[in-house]
Amino acid sequence: MDLKSNEPFWLLKNGLTVSYPSLKSDEICDVLIIGGGITGSLIAHQMIKDGYKTILIDKRELCNGSTSATTSMLQYEIDVPLFELTEKIGKKGALESYKACSDAIDTLEKLSKLIKSEAGFKRKKSLYFASKKKDVAWLKEEYKARKNAGFEVKWLEADQIKEQFGFENTYGGIVSRQGASIDAFKFAHELFEHNVKKGLKIFDKTEMKKVEYHKGFNLVTTKSGFQIKAEKVIYCIGYESKNLLKENFVNLKSTYAIVSEIDNDKFRNISSTLVWNTDDPYIYMRTTDDGRLLIGGGDEDFYDAGKRDALLNKKEKEILKSLKKIKPDCHFYTDFVWAGTFGETQDGLPYIGVHKKFKNSYFVLGFGGNGITFSVTGMGMASDFMKNRKHVLSGYFKFGR
Repeated sequence: MDLKSNEPFWLLKNGLTVSYPSLKSDEICDVLIIGGGITGSLIAHQMIKDGYKTILIDKRELCNGSTSATTSMLQYEIDVPLFELTEKIGKKGALESYKACSDAIDTLEKLSKLIKSEAGFKRKKSLYFASKKKDVAWLKEEYKARKNAGFEVKWLEADQIKEQFGFENTYGGIVSRQGASIDAFKFAHELFEHNVKKGLKIFDKTEMKKVEYHKGFNLVTTKSGFQIKAEKVIYCIGYESKNLLKENFVNLKSTYAIVSEIDNDKFRNISSTLVWNTDDPYIYMRTTDDGRLLIGGGDEDFYDAGKRDALLNKKEKEILKSLKKIKPDCHFYTDFVWAGTFGETQDGLPYIGVHKKFKNSYFVLGFGGNGITFSVTGMGMASDFMKNRKHVLSGYFKFGR
């Protein structure tokens, strides 16, 4: 019997690692974090580190939103190429954004070691290849832009890609030294457990119903009627911010992913490499720490979860067709298929900072393919915000830019 799950691989692989209570009393804190995914875990870690009395709530069980569906490819490359981002926002903003994502990978490695994580953080190279001949010119321009910016990159011709990675029907590409992968679902849970021991309070299945703004604090009422008085509220709610903020600041997309059966030998030549291409939408792939191949792509505009999930079989075939083009001899045996929703901005950058309609509050919304690395950058930014310090990226990540 061929059974394929529409539940995310990471959720099934890890199961329910830990359970937290719902809110059953009124609380007071310095910082209330709303959203218990990878972003919330990182921001909570920073707030505890900075000495703030911190509470985190989530309307679901922790990490059961986008964090359970992410492919957890950690890249410094942003969805908008460096040379193009430079044209959009200027050289300083583009370089600082790319460098922040690069630094975020180093920070995640240090954090993984600090908490003795078992979430499989692994350093990897990144291959970004041209899937069409017409893409070569601008991809070479991107290569030059990254090289001039000081990133460790190398250009490979099509025959070199075939020799090193076994991919056919490519037209050359960029290999970057900086990259990594992790099980973000497991890592976020580890980070929560680490900080609970240091005083973090977590309440899951606790939904925010309304916020009252007062001078110097906010009063958050939950669906169950209990209240939390907080000096600052930090929203880490990802694409669900679209329900809270009515302006058109992000486009919601559905993305699809499949994971193969375990095969430690078949994908050995890319076991230390993240792979993506210049298609629009692009495909992306990496191996997992238990010897599977994970491939994603087939992005579509998001309308609702039902329509998104109804496309699972169609998208699986599309993604495998893309794989067959570059690996004609590959027999991919699917174990898991799932869909996730993410936000896409015009400049590929996140929204991190204040919003004029939300007093005593900050938003940390990491969008696009760099959601995790942007959230790491958000740790430092949130820390600066709390101390009334300016951050070099505030102007580039702000609302209304």
